Amino acid sequence: MKTVLKWFALVVAVLAVPAGGAAVSALSAFDALYSPGPERPVPAAAPPAHDPAKPTAVVVVGDRGAVVSDTLAPYEILAATGRFNVYTVAPEREPKPLTGGLDLVPDLSFADLAARLGPKAPDLVVVPALPDVGEPSTEPVKQWLRTQAANGAKLLSVCNGGGVLASAGLLDGRPATAHWLKLEAFAADYPAVRWVRGQRFVDDGDVVTTAGILSGVDGTLHWVERLAGREVAADAAKAIGWSRYGTTVGVHAPESTPDAAAIVNAAFRWNPDEIGVLLANGVGEIELASVFDTEGQSLSSRTLAVSTDGAPIRSRHGLTFLPRAALAGADLDRLIVPGATRGVTGGPEPEYVHDRPGFAYDTAVSALARRTDVATARWTAKVLELPTDGVGFEGRAWPWLPTAVPIALILLGAAAIVVARRVRAPRAARRPS
Repeated sequence: MKTVLKWFALVVAVLAVPAGGAAVSALSAFDALYSPGPERPVPAAAPPAHDPAKPTAVVVVGDRGAVVSDTLAPYEILAATGRFNVYTVAPEREPKPLTGGLDLVPDLSFADLAARLGPKAPDLVVVPALPDVGEPSTEPVKQWLRTQAANGAKLLSVCNGGGVLASAGLLDGRPATAHWLKLEAFAADYPAVRWVRGQRFVDDGDVVTTAGILSGVDGTLHWVERLAGREVAADAAKAIGWSRYGTTVGVHAPESTPDAAAIVNAAFRWNPDEIGVLLANGVGEIELASVFDTEGQSLSSRTLAVSTDGAPIRSRHGLTFLPRAALAGADLDRLIVPGATRGVTGGPEPEYVHDRPGFAYDTAVSALARRTDVATARWTAKVLELPTDGVGFEGRAWPWLPTAVPIALILLGAAAIVVARRVRAPRAARRPS
């Protein structure tokens, strides 16, 4: 028995270092997705002028932020139609971290929106995934959503925004869906909801819920079609390069664990690249989201929002973003430039990721495959719910370097134990009996 316990202790000792490092690395990778930015002055509000003849659509963001694609893709689609008053709103008008550290200054607080609309609710409320779904910190958002729904607002949840609506009691007894990674957990947490599997979105009248992240594109276009007509929706899809409008797009079956490549990147990529993402005036919201979410969901790097001078920027449809550093003062391994901006100087050699027409995520994931590996890029497309017909998977097959880390540590640990036992054995033999 003592021999068994001794060998068990040795195995635990050998595995302790890589296991401990993996836990720290994984927690760091996930915490980095929503880490708050530094204190900066908040620019004065400059929301678009309100046209009372148009319906109003709002994208709500929680105090702890939201998933960047869930927020910005519906916003750009709705804004691109020209048929809606479109605002981002939050409990308070303060910078909110979107996935990967893109700090959005919402157009309006809940109180500001009420001052604009009076007693009338928005016509459409878009609810993205929030990092604190189900926690007390989401109560201001949940209470506001209940009020808007009671006053006749139509709802669109994107990805795990379905969990936000479920936690607010707004999906009880109704069919709904969410991201494949969370669907089974939501089914256990919110059993009153009739969770639907295998559909890109579920239309239940005044509530539409969508599956994984980019399923929100389909859900948003569906609402545009319902509210403004099929031609308007088709034009919006064309404007963002989404060629799948009007077709049936599959979704992944519910699963409980990430792919092996995601686990390796999260646990053993202990020195990830620091990638600067350049914010420039006029950049498309989906272009920005495609870079921050592709890099963030890959778990292979850390992103830092920079601008040439550290000043805030305004996106194509008027959103305000705060960079976390000026380009010249940032310590970066690489620099990605979203959108059409060219001729960037300073910092690492710029990589112009949107170098061809089409859907921004197709080129972003293709670039990820070339920079990292195909397995990581395929995982990223999977978690984004991005159809891969427009993605080029060219590059190394697997993240070999982070895979080698635990193997090397285990071998070193085993070697150290062997050496220690060999040194100890002669000493034990010399002891008097």
